[in-house]
This record gives sequence, C-alpha cells and structure tokens, in this order.
Amino acid sequence: MKKIFMMAVMAVAALTANAQNEKGQFTLMPKAGINISTITGGDFKNDKKAKAGFVGGVEAEYGISDNFGLAFGLLYSMEGVKYSEKYNGVKCSVNANLDYLNIPILAQFYPVKGLAIKAGLQPAFNVRHKAKFEASEGKESISVTGNLEGVKSFNLSIPVGVSYEYAKFVLDARYNIGLTKIFKDADQGRNSTFAITLGYKFAL
Repeated sequence: MKKIFMMAVMAVAALTANAQNEKGQFTLMPKAGINISTITGGDFKNDKKAKAGFVGGVEAEYGISDNFGLAFGLLYSMEGVKYSEKYNGVKCSVNANLDYLNIPILAQFYPVKGLAIKAGLQPAFNVRHKAKFEASEGKESISVTGNLEGVKSFNLSIPVGVSYEYAKFVLDARYNIGLTKIFKDADQGRNSTFAITLGYKFAL
C-alpha cells in the first residue's frame, strides 16, 4: 500500500511539473474562431438577438514561472447585436456590426497539464461600425444601410476563460465583459462577447 501511495504521489508531481510552459519560454499562436456577441443595457434591453462573427489573429506568451505565463495578442473581432422593436404598428429591426482590433493582455495559470485558466484586460479599437435598418408595415418595407453614429473609437473589457492544449493545438473559450460604453452620448450599452477559437502553439 505504501509503494502504491508513493507511486501516486510521484505521478501527481510529474503531472504538475509538466502542466505548463517552461520558465523563460516564448511561444506564438495563430488562432481563429467564432464570436457570439450582444450589447447589454441601454436601449438594447428587449427583443435582441446574439450575433455570430469571425475572430482571429495571433497571441504570444512568455513563461514567467513553472505554472504561470503572461500572454498578449492582436485579434480582429467582428461583434455587434441584432435588435427589433415595434413603433405604432411599424416593425423595425437593426443589424449592428461593430468590428474591433482587440489587444488581450492575460495572466495564465496552469493547474494541470494542458489546462490554462486566464483573466486580464483587453483594450480595443473600433475599425468598423455599420448597421442595416429595416422597417415594415403590411406589404410595405424599407431597408437602409449606413454608418452607426456616435460609436466610441476605444473600448475596454475584461476577458476571462479557459483553454486546453493537446499536441500543440489549443482550444480556447473566453468571455469578454465590456467595461466602457459603446456610444459617446449614451449612458449605457456595453459589449458582451463569448468567443471560441482554435490555435496552433509553437515555441520561438
């Protein structure tokens, strides 16, 4: 029994020792995936639908200790919301597209082999703000596409998530909690985005 216990302790110790990047190692990871995004608060309280979009770019990581790393990246993220409402019998809908260059800065903790728990800050810069407006009453309808007015160029969020690495492939699930308002003249309205990506990680 004592030998079995010692073998189990050694196995756990070996698993923990290999649970992370090496100290001082620098890695690079191209990645791509899908966003499921919406806007919280403000005029977006009712009749809204989440919007799917592309997210992709590259992230780098530096191993600070045996089970702790610091990661940063540059990601193109297609976000937004679908929103509909009725005004005096007229059905109106808006499909808002908000594209950002996200710069995630993450602390990553590796409790077991391949598994990372992460959180940090994410500055972002808006590069596109288009919307399609549609209205219909009976058989009559109109459709207009144009820029969204008053969108702030800078956005800040808190990304939290987990990832799992196997054979250098990394599956990442992350939720970005918006901190700053999207629009300049609105008291509310913040981005809320869930992202799933697949990346390939290699050491430099």
